[in-house]
Amino acid sequence: MLHRSRHGVCGLLIMFVLPLMVACPKTKPPTPPVSTGPDPAAYDALVADNHRIAQTVREQERMLREYEARIHRLQLQLLESDARHQAQQTQLSVQQDMLDEAVVEVVRTKAKLRSIESRAEAASSMAEAEISLKGLAERLATNDGGPPEDYLKAEALLRMSTTEFKRENYGGSLYLAGQAQNQIRTIQSHLAHQADYALTPGEVLFAQPLPLKVLTRSNLRRNPSRQAKVNRTLDQGTLIVGYSYKAEWIRVHTEDGGQGWIFQTLVGGR
Repeated sequence: MLHRSRHGVCGLLIMFVLPLMVACPKTKPPTPPVSTGPDPAAYDALVADNHRIAQTVREQERMLREYEARIHRLQLQLLESDARHQAQQTQLSVQQDMLDEAVVEVVRTKAKLRSIESRAEAASSMAEAEISLKGLAERLATNDGGPPEDYLKAEALLRMSTTEFKRENYGGSLYLAGQAQNQIRTIQSHLAHQADYALTPGEVLFAQPLPLKVLTRSNLRRNPSRQAKVNRTLDQGTLIVGYSYKAEWIRVHTEDGGQGWIFQTLVGGR
């Protein structure tokens, strides 16, 4: 009987517990949180891309600076060519006028009027001109562009003076020798202006002084370097003359006698 009562109790417990188990929902285990931090591999890739982009930008900037320097050097060469061409045209015009008017008329007039200048005076003047020309030839021997037009004109005048001397036209010979000496003095003046300073290693003289102007307020430095001492500051529009260059720097003189170096991108033609 006791055994039956136990089975009855168990059955009652099952009847009450089973519905409760069915009614209660099953609980799921908690889902672990998803990490939202940066992916190390993606971050390293972004850093590498940024480094490559920065390196590319620096390389492009370097190439741009080189192109700008080349452009300004070509502009200077063009200005030098224009200045040389203008000087040649001026010299040719003067020479033509001299040959067409002064030489023919003065020499013939001197010959007709039997000028009173003596043979000794003409010979002395010719000798002085010849000595001066020889001295100039030695100083101009290193000029890659050849002798300047003034020198060639002086040579031509001296030859004409010699010819007239042989014809016993001493007045005409003396006149021509004097004109040759005037041309020589012009060259000597130009060389003396260039000799105010010694050329530094790598410095190259322009074939012809370049008339320039300052494009923006700029420093005139003692040496061709950004770290060199500033001699003075030039305002925009200041007129200067360039005589030589070294790399990207130009040696210039101001109208009031100042001189120094200025960066080539800061100047232009007048």
